[in-house]
Formats: sequence, structure tokens, C-alpha cells
Amino acid sequence: MARAYEPPAPDYRLDGFQAVTEQIEDDFSSVTLSDDLFVPFSEHHSVDGRDSHLLLYDRSAIWDIPGMAEYVTLHITRNVEQRTFDFASERHPVVPLAQNWLIRRGYPQEVVTGSHPHGPRPADGLTAHLEDLLRANSGNRYEVLDHYTDNPCSFDIGVEVRTLVYDSHPDSADAPYRLFLEETTKDMRSYTVREGAFTSAEEADTWITERDSPLPLAPAPPGSVGRRAAAARARSTVTGNGLAIAPAPVSPPRSATGPAQTHSRGGAR
Repeated sequence: MARAYEPPAPDYRLDGFQAVTEQIEDDFSSVTLSDDLFVPFSEHHSVDGRDSHLLLYDRSAIWDIPGMAEYVTLHITRNVEQRTFDFASERHPVVPLAQNWLIRRGYPQEVVTGSHPHGPRPADGLTAHLEDLLRANSGNRYEVLDHYTDNPCSFDIGVEVRTLVYDSHPDSADAPYRLFLEETTKDMRSYTVREGAFTSAEEADTWITERDSPLPLAPAPPGSVGRRAAAARARSTVTGNGLAIAPAPVSPPRSATGPAQTHSRGGAR
């Protein structure tokens, strides 16, 4: 019988190092308190031993505040002469935003990978394209306003992550509030990302709460292939296991039992 995959422990590479201050030591202990439930997504360690970049999936987030972001990034910096370390850390709702945070702190772009080898895969080209935009975040065009991770931990329904951003790109001026909707299938084998366009954060909140119409998809930039056409082509996308994966639904409500829960300022509920 095949043994279940057990992820390795995060490799902080701090043996023989001490935190540069007691506050840093306390903060690091707090961030890594549940690291026995961290699943390494990607790691990179500089040749000179001074920097480590880690992207981790936190399995304990489902027991924390409802809507908690499930990805944790760490940038550990070491003074190899004095044997001390410092670090920065942040939580992120989706992988591309986590990767952008790491890249801005020296994570080599050439070693960035889009998916975890043991996790769900992008279901279509449109998903990969939208993730590329978030990962690059050229000119800091996207300002994250709010996010909510809806993970029911059930085989009857998949995971949904809602990330509300303000898009400062001139092409988005008519509807600058963008909702990136990531939906993972209940079997956790694939996921899609779709971008909704709204004139205000309140309009996005209303759509999230009511879901009485399809997600108003963002228009394609001038001169590019329409995203709606790309989504249509994705319906015939075939994965490596031979299964055709259709884009995840964007119009039905997540639950008929009551209104969506709020998180942070109320957006991306």
C-alpha cells in the first residue's frame, strides 16, 4: 500500500544562530508556533547563507479567525559573522501575491514556480494568465483592499478565495475595483481564477453577498485576446490525467444557509 505523502518540515537553517533581539526571537516564535502544520510550497537559500525565502501553506489557518489567509511567507536574513538573524513575514490569500512579496525581497524570479507539486493545478490558461499578473504586479498596479478564504474542509464543496484589489492601471479606470475569485474543486485537483470588474468596493461586496448574476468579468485590454474567449476555450482544456476541466462556476451562491461572513473592512466577504 502506498504511503500518504508527508511534507517535509520547513528548513529555516538557523542552527547556531540567535535572534538579533529578544523581540525578534519572540516574533519568530509566534509566527512559527504551529509550524508542524506548515507545508513548504517553495524555498530558496542564498549560496552565501545570508538569505532564506520560504513560502508555506498553513494548515492550522482553518481553525483561526474565519477567512484567515492560508499562505505564510518568510524572509530570513543572517549575519553569518555574528551568528544572528532577523526576519520578515506576512500572510497572503493566494500564491501569486505571496510570490510577489518574496520576489520584492530578493527571491530569484527564475526559480519561481506557479503550483505546488502535491497541490491542485491551474485548470486553464486564463487562470495562469491572471496569476502571472498578480505575481508580477507591475508598477504596483494592484493594491489589496481585502480578502477572505472560504475553506469548509469538506469533500462536498471546494475552497473559494476572494481577493479584492484596486487596479491603478489606466485600462481599468472605468471599473478599478477588481475581485479575483479563486475556486478549487472539491477533489482538490484543480482550480480556476477569474477577475471581476466593479466601479466601487461596495458594488463588489453586493455581488459577493447576493450572487444573483454572473461575475462581471473584466474586459480584455485593447489589442489582446478577449478573456471571455479564453475562458470559453478553457472549457476544452485537458489536464495531464485526461480530464476536461471546465471553468469553475462564478454565479451560484456558496451557501443557501445564510449571508456570507465578513472579514476585515467587509470587502471580499
